[in-house]
Amino acid sequence: MKKSVMFSSEVQEQTVRMVVEAHGRHESLWAAIVSIAAKIGCTAGPLRRWVRQPERDSGQRQGLTTAEARRIKDLEREVRELRKANEILKLTSAFFAQALGN
Repeated sequence: MKKSVMFSSEVQEQTVRMVVEAHGRHESLWAAIVSIAAKIGCTAGPLRRWVRQPERDSGQRQGLTTAEARRIKDLEREVRELRKANEILKLTSAFFAQALGN
C-alpha cells in the first residue's frame, strides 16, 4: 500500500499559485492541475481540492469554507468526548446504585 505524503500549507499555497499561473499555458484548468501534480509528486485529486478551497473560502464556489470545516471537526470531537463522558457517568451511576442497593 502506498504511503500518503503530507505537504505543508506553504507547499500547497505555492503549488496552487503554480497551477493558476500555468492555467493559461494549458487547454484547461484540469490539464494544468495534472501537469503540476506530476511535477510535485502528488496525484491530481488532492491538488484539485487545494485549488478549489480558496474559491470556497472566498464564496466563489459552493461548499464548506476552511473555517466551517474546522468548526465541524471541532464539534464532532467535542460530541465524541461528551458521549464518552456520558457513558462513564452512566456506568458509574449504575455501579453506585448497585452498591447501595446491596
